[in-house]
Amino acid sequence: MEYAMLALQYLALFFVFVIGVGVAAVIVMYFLDRQQTGDAIRRNYPVIGRFRGIFTELGEFFRQYFFAMDREEMPFNRAQRNWVYRAAEKKSNTVAFGSTRNLNIPGTPIFMNAVFPPLDDQYASTEPMEIGPYCREPYMAKSIFNISGMSYGALSKPAVRALSRGAKMAGIWMNTGEGGLAPYHEEGGCEVVYQIGTAKFGVRDHAGNLSDDKLREIAAKPNIKMFEIKLSQGAKPGKGGILPAAKIDEEVAAIRGVPMGLDAISPNRHREVDDFDGLLDLICHIREVTGKPVGFKTCIGSAEPWFEFFRKIKERGEECAPDFIAVDGGEGGTGAAPMPLIDLVGLPLRDALIRMVDLRDLAGLHDRIRIIAAGKLVSPADVAWAICMGADFVVSGRGFMFALGCIQALKCNKNTCPTGITTHIPSLQKGLVVEEKDKRVAAYAKAVISEVETIAHSVGVAEPRQMRRRHVRVVKDDGSSVQMNEIHPSVHLGLEGMARARGFKQFEDALRRMDVKDAAE
Repeated sequence: MEYAMLALQYLALFFVFVIGVGVAAVIVMYFLDRQQTGDAIRRNYPVIGRFRGIFTELGEFFRQYFFAMDREEMPFNRAQRNWVYRAAEKKSNTVAFGSTRNLNIPGTPIFMNAVFPPLDDQYASTEPMEIGPYCREPYMAKSIFNISGMSYGALSKPAVRALSRGAKMAGIWMNTGEGGLAPYHEEGGCEVVYQIGTAKFGVRDHAGNLSDDKLREIAAKPNIKMFEIKLSQGAKPGKGGILPAAKIDEEVAAIRGVPMGLDAISPNRHREVDDFDGLLDLICHIREVTGKPVGFKTCIGSAEPWFEFFRKIKERGEECAPDFIAVDGGEGGTGAAPMPLIDLVGLPLRDALIRMVDLRDLAGLHDRIRIIAAGKLVSPADVAWAICMGADFVVSGRGFMFALGCIQALKCNKNTCPTGITTHIPSLQKGLVVEEKDKRVAAYAKAVISEVETIAHSVGVAEPRQMRRRHVRVVKDDGSSVQMNEIHPSVHLGLEGMARARGFKQFEDALRRMDVKDAAE
């Protein structure tokens, strides 16, 4: 009994101590808030005003789990994320009762099923496609859906390892991003696209210029299949890559050739490329040095400047053309970008992709230049839509991040990613088990490809790339829908027909500046 009473006394003293410390802390915060001059709310409402900042910080997470509807969130809603999670876990993505998708929202694509689709034993399957016919080593790409550029440094070591291993399992390529080639890109043995950013990380000399010797060294690796020159990206067009100093450790610094303790900021463009002639010269030079296909990635603000680009190709000959063009939409993602650029600059992919495809086709380069679509494409519907618009391949970054377990915490730029994907803090990286996540990466890729083939089968074609604009409708402002080929006709209408359909007279004149003959003649 005495021991019990003594224990109760100690417990009471403990609670008195805790309460005393709490009261003292509140008093200290009260006087600190009253004295500070930076926050008017805290100065006028000491202590209580601090909850505003806490609730603001937590608001996005409460909305994600409790308040937002399945299809309300940005940049990706719960329905999109859950589809990827279930696909990555090899769970059934069948649903019951009815779709929760609102089919009256303007811009919603609706695929047109065939009256008499092929039988099940005539199932559509993806055929390999050659890239770079004029190269010493052309690339026969097997998959329509691949991993977009995400640098080691922006991503953690276990994330890159899991992506590499998963890409090998799924038979897809992986883009290095502009941060250079890390050993972890090669670990899985997948096919790799080496991205050359404006800072030339991994292939530059001590002065920061492009090094032919390093290009040859990289190209000699059998898993390196293509080189992609990064002109710009959708999340920050006009701005170079940004890797915060907090995410640069000794290994990242060594691979990139940058000092520790400073943000790694790439130039906003390639210094040696002042015009389209310079771009074509750089493409031809890298292709000659490496023997591999070379293309570029860009976010476009208008189709107008690109008429001159294709005219230059026609002057030089198609052997001087890029082997591929990766079109990134203004809605593309990144690890860190200024808000004005991520929100306000660059055409959305739905506008940009069609313009680049049409210019390529009108220049007579449909079979010469492959088009790769990028920018918020994570589901089979996204991929199928891009192919209908004329893309030959689709790449995704954030889709594969979801496959790794990303919860859209929006902490990519702070080195505090709770899932270990975009952090270099070892204790957080432990949550990402490579031997499990690689299987999720492969399962997600295979699920997307399989369901794109299902859509192709439904619309009545034998291979996904046979889908055309006539196979998809888009919802208009009044809730009705129209076939995409009526809004964006193919080149087979001829220039005058396209000009009439597009509704502006300058279209034909602009095309003739490119010296393109009318396809109807």
